[in-house]
Amino acid sequence: MSIITIRKLNKVYGQPPTELHVLKDIDLSIDRGEFVAIVGQSGSGKSTLMNMLGCLDTPTSGSYLIDGAEVGGMDKAELADLRSRTFGFIFQRYNLIGSLSALDNVAMPAVYAGVPHAERAERARQLMTELGLPDKFVSKPNELSGGQQQRVSIARALMNGGEVILADEPTGALDSASGENVMGILEELNRRGHTVILVTHDRQIASYARRRIELKDGVVIADTSDNRQAPTPGERENRAFTRGGRLHVALARLTESFTMSIQAILSHKMRSLLTMLGIIIGIAAVVSVVALGRGSQEKILSDISSIGTNTITVYPGEGYGDMRSGRVKTLTVHDADMLGRQSYLDSSTPQVSASGVLVYRNISVNAQLNGAGAQYFDVRGLKIDLGRLYNAEDVRTGASVAVIDPNTRNKLFTDGENPVGQVLVFNRQPLRIIGVTKKQETVFGPTDTLNLWAPYTTVMHKITGQSHISSIVVKVSDDVSSQVAEKNLTTFLTAKHGKKDFFTSNSDSIKQTVESTTGTMTVLISSIALISLIVGGIGVMNIMLVSVTERTREIGIRMAIGARQYNILEQFLLEAVLICLAGGAAGIALSGVVGFVFSLFVQSFALAYSLSSFLVALGCSTLIGVVFGFMPARNASELNPIEALARD
Repeated sequence: MSIITIRKLNKVYGQPPTELHVLKDIDLSIDRGEFVAIVGQSGSGKSTLMNMLGCLDTPTSGSYLIDGAEVGGMDKAELADLRSRTFGFIFQRYNLIGSLSALDNVAMPAVYAGVPHAERAERARQLMTELGLPDKFVSKPNELSGGQQQRVSIARALMNGGEVILADEPTGALDSASGENVMGILEELNRRGHTVILVTHDRQIASYARRRIELKDGVVIADTSDNRQAPTPGERENRAFTRGGRLHVALARLTESFTMSIQAILSHKMRSLLTMLGIIIGIAAVVSVVALGRGSQEKILSDISSIGTNTITVYPGEGYGDMRSGRVKTLTVHDADMLGRQSYLDSSTPQVSASGVLVYRNISVNAQLNGAGAQYFDVRGLKIDLGRLYNAEDVRTGASVAVIDPNTRNKLFTDGENPVGQVLVFNRQPLRIIGVTKKQETVFGPTDTLNLWAPYTTVMHKITGQSHISSIVVKVSDDVSSQVAEKNLTTFLTAKHGKKDFFTSNSDSIKQTVESTTGTMTVLISSIALISLIVGGIGVMNIMLVSVTERTREIGIRMAIGARQYNILEQFLLEAVLICLAGGAAGIALSGVVGFVFSLFVQSFALAYSLSSFLVALGCSTLIGVVFGFMPARNASELNPIEALARD
């Protein structure tokens, strides 16, 4: 029964007038279980014919049937599947992958066939033991002799069953003893029922076969058989084993690709490190710049919060710089009280201020007295250091009490002296100190102004004698938009005064401006840093293109034993992604070092890292691996198996 049938097969390379007609109208049938030798001098077309038989190459014209199925209409994936299921290749130069162990080389065809890991490993060990290599499982090809490497190659050919064994000059690189050993193995395989097709120019080697087909100039000139009886098809050992489901196939393929990618990266450590360098610098720059932007933004917003969190301040006049604002005296305590009753505001406190001479014992200094309500300190974010803050009762009664800042304490009191309970005189009005605030550090810089605070009723009734106030500070309710509150406040006061003789300053607007400005600067600097990422990506692409060139023969081997195009694409794409991911992780670590060094020299604020920036950085590095690794991976997957195997 014929397993292979060829009719009028032709193979032509090139185009007229320089075309090369290698195979010419080949008619051939090979029965199941035959041992056939294809012989001929160099250039006769025997290797080309073997490539056609093994579905590594396609004919220019003619018909090729395997088990009655026409090969000519199959696509690349179907041809790869056919090679995986039907053929086992034994090459003159062994074609083992140097970075893999002998066991992994043997098991590789089963990976692409979707065989579960445990079963394919057991199968590979069994085959190597049968072929006399029970102690070479973990040996790399360069640790084996030529004969041992060829036996590993034979074991690989049998991994998926090897119904048809295609041996291309299997003894060409061996000494005579090893060559006889290999031919003995091929004879034994044929006795077990395997169809063996041997390509050789050595007629002594060809004599092992029962049938010899001789080619000359692409034409069959002789087809002879001897009287030895071929084994019946049923004698071939059944090598069928379990095929995993889709999930097993996908996991096995991905694991193999991942393993090979790691091995390829580690086998060229310096090249891989240099490839990652652009990614490392780019990711470190982007993450550090974003952290710098976030840190400075948080510091500025914290300082803004220290002068009022979610607050709106109402001033008399038409705006900052209005020369007539000092003569506008329409803001009153009643305005503040009415605003405090509005549902969209949490609190409202009037403010008055006065500059004057502050006297303590024999020390006289210029100071600023601020009159405000009891909520003022909470609104402005001022914290008490010593004593207490004045309360609503102090405001109601106009108590002659004051809270001073650290500047005033340092100016008037010696080290260790407790100012609480002491009496100051401001513009001839005594005020008893009840508390000292904590020092506030802001990005707006230090101030030498001496400040003290007293109830606005005290300031208005006992010091300034005025009925109007200089400003009103309101705190917006948490569930109300600051812009909405500002609009409603403006509408309310305009209606109350009969005209708009005031202006407002919204702390939220300041925060938004700061956030917008720092965000814009961060984006701008990050965009510059991204250039290094793109350069790094180009470097990855170039190195991967070099890697494809260096590993062309490996790609051809994988295709010959059943790897499909998407298997090759997946492996090289995964390798590019792993390089970029490793570079991204190293870049994040480097940015951490940058942050540590930064903290040694800058004490006012620190770089603010976030998990989101790390995830975005890793996402960017992965995207770069996919984008810049795709073209080399696609080039690898589109290689012709014959051309790839012919590369040194």
